[in-house]
Amino acid sequence: MKKILTSVLALFSLSSPLAFAEERTAEALLHQMNEASQHLSYELSYILIKKNSIEPLLYRHARNNNQQLAHLVYLSGPSREVIRRGSEVSYIEPGVEPFTIESGNIVAPTIPLLNSDVEELSRFYDFIQVGRAREAGVACQVLRVASKDGLRYSYILWVDEKTKLPLRADLVDREGEVLEQYRTISYSVDDNISEILGALNTVKLPGVLSLPKGALEDSFWTVGWIPKGFESTELNRYRMGSTERMVETQMFSDGLFSFSVYVSQSDDYSLKGQLVRQGRRTLHSYVKGDKEISVVGDIPPATAKRIAQSVTIKKSMGTAQ
Repeated sequence: MKKILTSVLALFSLSSPLAFAEERTAEALLHQMNEASQHLSYELSYILIKKNSIEPLLYRHARNNNQQLAHLVYLSGPSREVIRRGSEVSYIEPGVEPFTIESGNIVAPTIPLLNSDVEELSRFYDFIQVGRAREAGVACQVLRVASKDGLRYSYILWVDEKTKLPLRADLVDREGEVLEQYRTISYSVDDNISEILGALNTVKLPGVLSLPKGALEDSFWTVGWIPKGFESTELNRYRMGSTERMVETQMFSDGLFSFSVYVSQSDDYSLKGQLVRQGRRTLHSYVKGDKEISVVGDIPPATAKRIAQSVTIKKSMGTAQ
């Protein structure tokens, strides 16, 4: 028995430093990928594969006059594009007046983790080396960005060994099912792209929108539970055009995934007990008293349900139901 225990302890002492070293190597690779994606001049042609669709996209990035420039173009269907100039992001699509918001991230199907805070993500995700593989015709290091608590999704990334750019990303759930894939078909790193994107500085785009926000303390509801690492933004209020219902919404993000909580007066249009997942997106909605509570976002159904059920509706100041 003593020999068995000694062998187990010896094996543990050998494997733990190895696992730690692999995690540090994976984290270092993510830092290199993040640095490359924000400073190189490059072009990625890739497809986003979902369960029932394939969408081709073209993404160009460069630094010009010490600011990031990016241009995302949807290559099929109606003409749509997103332009980033520094901290301003403009969205152009048919049927909607073009608009610009102040943001450091493009809300569109770009390859994940291009502008993520790796240090912050390491608090809630494990970085695991998987091995080597080929993608887009080149050798890649493969690593997994895995949720530590199992309450959110994970990514498997293919990072080009030479340029350190991400060439593929698989979004997977706890069971390992692939929900989405970003797969690069072709790419190039070329300083001339900086000159091409430099023309974006002369394009006339809409001014930055001033979005009305509300103070959290003024709300009649609170969220009692969210997974660690998700931080909230200020409260937003708006009236739905179809039903005239006033809705309050609050968004939460951990830097990789996000979800929103919506609270409104219930009526005949309310979704009672709905729990639906379509790809990465989950919708959970239920009625509590005279209020409808909905959670929508890039989180597993069980997590969305737990968040929704933790919402407390205040009857009046100092009381709640």
